[in-house]
Amino acid sequence: MIREVSGNLLTADVDALVNTVNTAGVMGKGIALQFKRAYPAMFTAYEKAAKAGELQPGHMHVWPTNQLDGPRYVINFPTKRHWRSPSRIDDVAEGLADLRRVISELGITSVAVPPLGCGNGGLAWADVRPMIIGALGDLDGVEVRVYPPAGAPSAAEMIDNRPVAALTRGRAALLAMMRGYQEATFEAPSVIEVQKLMYFLQAAGEALQLKFVRHHYGPYADNLRAVLRELEGQYIVGFGDGSQRVNEAEPLSLVSGHDTDIDAALTHQEETLERMSRVLALADGFESAYGLELLASTHWVALHDSRAARDPKIAAAAVQQWSPRKGRLFTTDHVEVAWEALRRNGWLPAA
Repeated sequence: MIREVSGNLLTADVDALVNTVNTAGVMGKGIALQFKRAYPAMFTAYEKAAKAGELQPGHMHVWPTNQLDGPRYVINFPTKRHWRSPSRIDDVAEGLADLRRVISELGITSVAVPPLGCGNGGLAWADVRPMIIGALGDLDGVEVRVYPPAGAPSAAEMIDNRPVAALTRGRAALLAMMRGYQEATFEAPSVIEVQKLMYFLQAAGEALQLKFVRHHYGPYADNLRAVLRELEGQYIVGFGDGSQRVNEAEPLSLVSGHDTDIDAALTHQEETLERMSRVLALADGFESAYGLELLASTHWVALHDSRAARDPKIAAAAVQQWSPRKGRLFTTDHVEVAWEALRRNGWLPAA
């Protein structure tokens, strides 16, 4: 029996949960990342199988949970050959035939199935849905719960059973920066604001190995997303699996109860604490996604063009030429105010 349902697949009361994976051993986004957090031991087994070349399109990787309650199995369904590649409709078709075999052989009576190959995989639900129904719809005594594409559940609803992430100096600095910023604004910061705070912390001299590039919302480091993913569910809530568009993403709230750990990780780190104070002092009066993007974009053009470091009008023109969006958003007066704040606080490069 096929039922189309909505909600969080990982909380389904079924014998088996189906997870969409690639054959490269990476669970970096989407539902696969949610499974990685909920079942860390499963990810270890999956990664080992991938390294051994045991994961193949069209063949299920079955992991028994060995739990007294909840699902008996997680079934990893390869829909991609590489995590960067799109899903192939033929791989989904072959996989469904093997999934049917696995369900019958293991005596599974209920299974939750995601929109195989859709979303990050790029396949159309209108093509995949009838394939699922055709392959699994006539299984006797089996309830097949199918979850159409609906986006990820909210960050707070995502299950996380990973060991608590180690609190390095860099991670502690990020959390402490968020805490200090939130104390000033009385609101949890957005992803944009956290990106810009860490941009300035690295610019102040903190060795964070963040790879900032010129991007849509100003300086942006994609590898900071990996840090936020590690902290999500343990020290922060809001980033989820990172699949939300930036302008639609939830704010990043700190999980309570970690202040002592954060402070302990920064004990005797006077230079780091001084840099953090310097960043927060610069942000004073610019506490918003708009304000910090304005500051960071102005700093970026001054850093990469000595003329913009000397002349606020040249800086304003450079920011406005960054993209049509910035040209509409940031007025000359606002860029000049940001430039003056950078100059006054000693952030502009020497002429």
